[in-house]
Amino acid sequence: MSEKELISKKELLEMTGISYGQLYRWKRKQLIPEEWFIRKSTFTGQETFFPKELILPRIDKIVNMKDDLSLDELADKLSPFVFDHPMRKDELMKRNIVSRVVMNRFGEKDPDNTVYSFEQILAFYTVDQLLLSGAMSLDEGELLLQTLKEHGEKFEGRACELVFIRKMGVPVFALAASPAEMYFESGTKVVAKAALTDYIEQLKLKLA
Repeated sequence: MSEKELISKKELLEMTGISYGQLYRWKRKQLIPEEWFIRKSTFTGQETFFPKELILPRIDKIVNMKDDLSLDELADKLSPFVFDHPMRKDELMKRNIVSRVVMNRFGEKDPDNTVYSFEQILAFYTVDQLLLSGAMSLDEGELLLQTLKEHGEKFEGRACELVFIRKMGVPVFALAASPAEMYFESGTKVVAKAALTDYIEQLKLKLA
């Protein structure tokens, strides 16, 4: 991750107007993932930095929601590690949480009363989001589902980033601890990068 993508703790507090105490209280409540607190050596000693594109939207969301919800309620909505909400296949489609295109392709053999776990719903939702962005085909969605099924549980309790690349037209999906620093050989196209914690937050709000 380059320096341009990081923001120091001092800059963050000044930019957002929050206090040191609030920042670390939100960290204890898992409103801000531990992985986003990045310790780096500087000429003044050790300082804490954050991934700018992740921390600023998160703090904005917390600030806008904290007057209506307690910190525990906020944690339940925002923390990706404290939620379990199974749902039936027909309800997922009825509420348009997962599109019929995805369910008809990847859940075709499952009867309408099939109950999916939150992890299964998240996998379908992730495929849906990349399809909607135009970044991925349905055939590639099958590869993505397999990747999430095989490796998703390895990131339980940790922030995770999905990386979708193509090399000479061949699709490859990778999961990495977030924030991730990744480099690819020339000729590799990064098609999409997404923080699964963002998808988890979106999905939790839809399922609630």
